[in-house]
Amino acid sequence: MAKNLVIVESPAKAKTIEKFLGKDYKVESSFGHIADLPSKELGVDVDNDFSPKYIIDDDKKALVKKLKDLAKKADTIWLASDEDREGEAISWHLSETLGLEKDKTRRIVFNSITKNAIQKAIANPREINYDLVNAQQARRVLDRLVGYQLSPVLWKKIKPGLSAGRVQSVAVRLIVERERDIEEFTPEASFKISAQFKTSSGAVFAAKVNKTFASKAEAEAFLKKNIDADFSVGSLDKKPAKKSPSAPFTTSTLQQEASRKLYFSVGRTMQVAQRLYEAGLITYMRTDSVNLSGEAIAAAKEAIIENYGEKYHTVRNFKGKAKGAQEAHEAIRPTNMAMHSPSLERDQSKLYELIWKRAIASQMSDAQLERTNVKIAANTHKEEFSANGEVIKFDGFLKVYMESSDEEDTAEEQEGMLPAMKVGEKLDNNHITATERFSRPPYRFTEASLVKKLEELGIGRPSTYAPTISTIQNRGYVEKGTVEGTERKYVQLLLEADTLKEAELSEMVGSDKGKLVPTDIGMIVNDFLVSNFANILDYNFTANVEESFDEIADGSQDWKKMMKDFYKDFHPNVLDVEENADRASGERVLGKDPKTGRQVSVRLGRFGPMVQIGTVEEEEKPKFASLLPDQSLNTITYDEAMELFTLPRKLGVYKGEEVEANVGRFGPYVRYGKKFVSLAKGESAFDVDMERATELIKEKEKADAPITVYEGKDVTKGTGRFGPFIKWDGMFINVNKKYDFDNLSQDDIVELIEVKKQKEIDKVVQNWEDEGIRIEKARWGRHNVIKGKVKVELAKTVDVTKMTLEQAQTLIEKKTPKKKAKAKPKAKKK
Repeated sequence: MAKNLVIVESPAKAKTIEKFLGKDYKVESSFGHIADLPSKELGVDVDNDFSPKYIIDDDKKALVKKLKDLAKKADTIWLASDEDREGEAISWHLSETLGLEKDKTRRIVFNSITKNAIQKAIANPREINYDLVNAQQARRVLDRLVGYQLSPVLWKKIKPGLSAGRVQSVAVRLIVERERDIEEFTPEASFKISAQFKTSSGAVFAAKVNKTFASKAEAEAFLKKNIDADFSVGSLDKKPAKKSPSAPFTTSTLQQEASRKLYFSVGRTMQVAQRLYEAGLITYMRTDSVNLSGEAIAAAKEAIIENYGEKYHTVRNFKGKAKGAQEAHEAIRPTNMAMHSPSLERDQSKLYELIWKRAIASQMSDAQLERTNVKIAANTHKEEFSANGEVIKFDGFLKVYMESSDEEDTAEEQEGMLPAMKVGEKLDNNHITATERFSRPPYRFTEASLVKKLEELGIGRPSTYAPTISTIQNRGYVEKGTVEGTERKYVQLLLEADTLKEAELSEMVGSDKGKLVPTDIGMIVNDFLVSNFANILDYNFTANVEESFDEIADGSQDWKKMMKDFYKDFHPNVLDVEENADRASGERVLGKDPKTGRQVSVRLGRFGPMVQIGTVEEEEKPKFASLLPDQSLNTITYDEAMELFTLPRKLGVYKGEEVEANVGRFGPYVRYGKKFVSLAKGESAFDVDMERATELIKEKEKADAPITVYEGKDVTKGTGRFGPFIKWDGMFINVNKKYDFDNLSQDDIVELIEVKKQKEIDKVVQNWEDEGIRIEKARWGRHNVIKGKVKVELAKTVDVTKMTLEQAQTLIEKKTPKKKAKAKPKAKKK
């Protein structure tokens, strides 16, 4: 039996650490927290100093027993969870739950999983830091109080099933307010002037006038001044300049740059970074620090000199601006600066290379530039044209890395080198254009720019950005935009060979593809919370709470006093709103129904946004129609709303089945009998006719026709969300690139079906056929207990081969929804 038990929170981390420790060490994983607040109750005793009620989940009980047994047999227990508040709380829970003896227990921390870092940590153990534990408890308890007390108010005042959160609701507020700014924005047109000139040597370059013209008439008048004009170089100014590298990555800057350069979502970046950290390839990835250790600076120097030469190296020490930075006191960097491109899976390789480049570049020399500005004068007016050029004299850090920008405006300055010119030199004008340009509304947030804004406001910390953004999307308050943009006309005037021409051009504007757009329910919930809980939704309040957590972490504030100060105002506010606030539905009156004269309005209903004709107070029942997926309560027009009542549109009859056009969750479709056919992109359920519907139905019938028969059952094929497939006996079987999908042979089909059948057999670990209960393998090494449509996911730690039928039945019974008793009919009033 090993004398030393090392407990980490992740199995992957355990596997890496095991390689660095000898046979006297056994490394086990706690799989995250082994104790937490209960999920179905508040779990905080507000009358007893806000004491949290921690419980061990059923799926963790077997693991806790195993760890207790191992701890009893070990001479020393090493608690090696992550070096942050969450990690400290995990170690504390392990110590308390396993009943560890203080003199046998050591707390160790490291910000990278390398042999040197682990051995150094073992040589320098410490005790559990209860200030860090209390900071984590304060966050957990405060967020539980806010979420569990605000959410029921939303159920009562808006719609059942909604939820609120301290940081998440503020993030939604940012997105909603940005959307309103965009909606209220009125673009203003102006004209920008650009020109193309040619030097005496024949070199061509672009220039512009550094002012805008308010109207077409003004722009046209200016162009006319250039007819028959002589142009020359009025001034030429060359200045040395330099660019310096950015600091190595923090959590926030890594998320932003991975979004811009690799198109990773914030959540994906953190998942990939977690794998790199657990594999020992990078330092801890949740950090506010831009600092590099002396060891890292020395290693970077060696790598830079070896790869690029001495002149490319400059020692740099960066200092962060983040207040209350996380406890992992180093930026994100490779653990081995000499390793540029380790052999990894695609996403990990791309993110590792980005981290390596940023860390190496931070220790490299400035780029030395020469910037040139040329002013071009005309003899017919006083306005000057300007051209800018930039030449890299020494690339420095740019040899390795150039930071991206969030700005969507394209730079209009001259790039690269300008041709050789001298003051007074005559220039030929090839052409001058005056292009109509419109002022732009604020940009919608991307995941990366939202992280940047949250960080600027001091809201949240590195560990909260990714879960915050995924939560607001999972709740349905925010979604990724899908609109490519709309066409907008603009005017361009061209002066060429002293002749003035006018053209009307078009451009795509207003793209929200991939941007964060608030949903109707997100806007309604936000407005209700801002109206009734202004303090909780206040940006400064949320930032001040984060500062309080930092003060608790450094021991200068008592966490229970903080809770009391918060709760004494918060709880009465909740009770008052629950009792007195009006219901919120986002209702907007659009007009009157021309047939009945009844009110037409849009509002949030039980099943989502809808149009309503009539009111509940009227004797005649209201009529309802659901909004289409691309419509919103805030922007739908009266005509668009009334058109919804024409759906479903009856088109005719096909082979005795009624054909109709309608819109569903996945867009417009044609239905005939019980079959559905999606309309092509750009086609509308309001415009499709019977001829087109028949064409689509015939295409569908042809596609759905059996391609062969196997074991007496039809085989069909199709293409779905996950690519091409064949369908046989109710099973969907993916067809990979190994096969020619358009020309599947009978042997191919038999092979695909038999392989799938075997997989289904292998998937079942236990099967109680008489009871209709089975245990199947699931993803990530887990298992599911299944009965009919009820599925219970089991933890990795559960030994399913030893599970009894009775245990499986108990799990199914707990998960099976209870049937509601039928309400008794109300007695009629006499």
